[in-house]
Amino acid sequence: MEFEESDKNTRKDDDCAADETAGSKKTNIAEANSLPSSVYVSETSDMGATENAKAANDNFGSADLKYKSPKDAAMGGVLGLFIGLAVIIPGVSGSAVAIIMKLYEKLLYAIGNIFRNFKSCLIFLLPIAAGAVVGFVLGFFVVKTLLDLMMFAVVALFAGLMLGAFPSVTDEIKSEKHTPLRIVLFIAGLLIPITISLTAVFAGGGRQSLENPQALQYLLYFVLGFAVALTQLVPGLSATALLMTTGHYVPLVESVSLTYWQNNPEIFAVYACLIAGFVAGLLCFAKLIGLLLKKWRAAAFHAVAGLALGSAITMFFNPEMYAEYLKWAGGERFGPDLLFGTLLFIVGVAIAYVFVRIQRKKSLPLKK
Repeated sequence: MEFEESDKNTRKDDDCAADETAGSKKTNIAEANSLPSSVYVSETSDMGATENAKAANDNFGSADLKYKSPKDAAMGGVLGLFIGLAVIIPGVSGSAVAIIMKLYEKLLYAIGNIFRNFKSCLIFLLPIAAGAVVGFVLGFFVVKTLLDLMMFAVVALFAGLMLGAFPSVTDEIKSEKHTPLRIVLFIAGLLIPITISLTAVFAGGGRQSLENPQALQYLLYFVLGFAVALTQLVPGLSATALLMTTGHYVPLVESVSLTYWQNNPEIFAVYACLIAGFVAGLLCFAKLIGLLLKKWRAAAFHAVAGLALGSAITMFFNPEMYAEYLKWAGGERFGPDLLFGTLLFIVGVAIAYVFVRIQRKKSLPLKK
């Protein structure tokens, strides 16, 4: 009897505990129902943003490099075109265009892992490389001629394209917290291309000779090529501005002629050192920048946004544009060039922004 009584008491205690637990759950549900829906939206969005950032970091190393259609491959070619033009047109940034086209991280991965995943990386890079060759040839023989005829108008068009596409860069940080450190990184990124441009204008190195180089100079050309590679991977940095700062831009441009090659065959050794340094720089910097984006994505893209904006600004102030402004100040007629350039700038902004809107719609999740 005592055992039976004890069992009954135990069952009563368990039933009471279960009732209390159920009551507690009901209370919690009731309290939760009384909370405003914005609380759930905020928490869900925060969790989503965190998960998306984590997913981006986790998936970076396994980037899908396959072009899904000929149109996508053509977009890679267009990216290469701008990379080639960046060598000729001051301020144009191929990597900023890569961000606009949502190909930046894939580009970094493909370059940085070319030896690890050779076939897929090579297939991804081929349209970009082909476009870069076309862009360089087009820039050297066509755009360079147009720059000589109407410098301000041509630069204004490309500046409009860069500025109109800038929202696609800020999309990468729109949902992120703008902490004091990230704001500092943005400002630093903004000032870097401006500082380089100012240095090129007011304290640039004198014209350097490429003729009869000494042994140590070949090493310097390798280092210069290494540095130029960084300008192609970091949005906002300009290869043209860097070469102008060191005094090598004009000599290199003038060296591309049959007459020069015949009189100075050693220039091919200079080209070889520049190319070797450039390739080595691409491999090193692609890995480094990819690692930075993987570990500190939000902070890195704050700096990238500043660099991209600074690049658009410096398109209107660099050694070549400064020389154009001096001609205007000296009495050269500039009204038509200024008017035409303003119109082209507006057209460039409009075209680029429409492209950004289209890209945004493509990136939206499909409605079920």
